[in-house]
Amino acid sequence: MLYLRAVIYQIFLIVTVIPYALACMLWSPLPIRWRYRLTSGWPRLAIWGAKVILGIRWQVIGKENLPDKPAVVLSKHQSAWETMFFNFYLPRNVCFVYKRELNRIPFFGWGLALLNMIPIDRANRRDAFEQVVKIGQQRLNEGRWPLLFPEGTRVAPGDSIRYKQGGAVLATRCQVPVIPIAHNAGECWPRNAFIKKPGLITVSIGPLIETDGRTAAEVTREVEKWVETEVRRLNPERYDNNSAA
Repeated sequence: MLYLRAVIYQIFLIVTVIPYALACMLWSPLPIRWRYRLTSGWPRLAIWGAKVILGIRWQVIGKENLPDKPAVVLSKHQSAWETMFFNFYLPRNVCFVYKRELNRIPFFGWGLALLNMIPIDRANRRDAFEQVVKIGQQRLNEGRWPLLFPEGTRVAPGDSIRYKQGGAVLATRCQVPVIPIAHNAGECWPRNAFIKKPGLITVSIGPLIETDGRTAAEVTREVEKWVETEVRRLNPERYDNNSAA
């Protein structure tokens, strides 16, 4: 049954993303705020489909911690689920940092390219981060929230790796606070897994972490401590009672 559901959901994604991508081309002349709102309809549809077809439900705690001002979002990264969820749930338009090659993916990449996010050229690593800071500041000035995954890759529940400082550097250099987010999406949507598991995903939004007068290393440590402590609270059985990083 899980395999059948996975097949149906995959078909659902393919059938819906193609017309959405073509529609993106049609509304590309519109202002970015309208393009974003229209395009984010597909991630919303994908999350709805995951609930109806796969039985993956979700809840959010800490919504009151979301500010009405510029900020950088630093989130736990366990699956593809959260990348779709944040697109439509967060109150401000988010812009992901991603490798520019994704823009070449048919349909999905075409729509992504029209959203004015923060694509970087990883082949030129020396300049890649300066691209993030420069474009990130522009996006903040536009009222958008840059969103980064400080782990740098998807990490399975129960595992942990040292957080990278890139997101904190962006926040400190642009003088904006950080919104830390923890979740357990990997419990239902494992990395690179075709078969997903029905269940409840909890997204936990932490208190703002201020960056004024602080170094990127200090901010990164605080983000890591809060996020890793929170994922252990959400699924303590995964971590064998180990302390947070």
